[in-house]
Amino acid sequence: MLFSSRPFIALLLLGVSLGGCDRQSARHEQANAATPSEVTGGEASGGAEAGKPAPYSVDRSKAGSDLPDYAFKDAGGKSLALDRFKGKPILVNLWATWCAPCIKELPQLDRIAGGYAKSGLQVVPISQDTMEADKVQAFFKGKGFAHLQTWFDPDNNFGFGFGGAALPTSVLYSGEGKEIARVIGAPDWEGAEMRALLEEAVNE
Repeated sequence: MLFSSRPFIALLLLGVSLGGCDRQSARHEQANAATPSEVTGGEASGGAEAGKPAPYSVDRSKAGSDLPDYAFKDAGGKSLALDRFKGKPILVNLWATWCAPCIKELPQLDRIAGGYAKSGLQVVPISQDTMEADKVQAFFKGKGFAHLQTWFDPDNNFGFGFGGAALPTSVLYSGEGKEIARVIGAPDWEGAEMRALLEEAVNE
């Protein structure tokens, strides 16, 4: 079925303004949709539009799933998988330099990484940019984060593996490598709901 490009672009921009940076197809959304009872929604401060809260959802439909073995890279270009962090709770955050909600939530995630360091929580931001890693790393370091380092997924293994995930998407795993929940969108990571979710991971 063919569509006129102008209406399609308008709809795409509308979708991005309403939530995170959506790049998934309807086919991926349908294949990975959770049931209403497994997803809770909310609004968080610090959305893409000043003065307007950003929508997000917490998806537990895949809770208990094993840590995936998708390959990604470190700053030196070495390939690795998430099992290198196994044994401690992990918060995987998919982000990109072109995603405004992603950039807005990174300072909170940096503080979360510092605040939960003694609890063993590993905050792992994985860039979904396809540009050269040195450019992404320079962009990331320019933000002056004290506790985060970035990792790279130029082939979008995580994006496709998580069902064409919209950005930002964060997935929380227990120390045993079991999924606890997915957070789609940019919530208030320092608010009560997200704090409770993180405590659930570190206290398991």
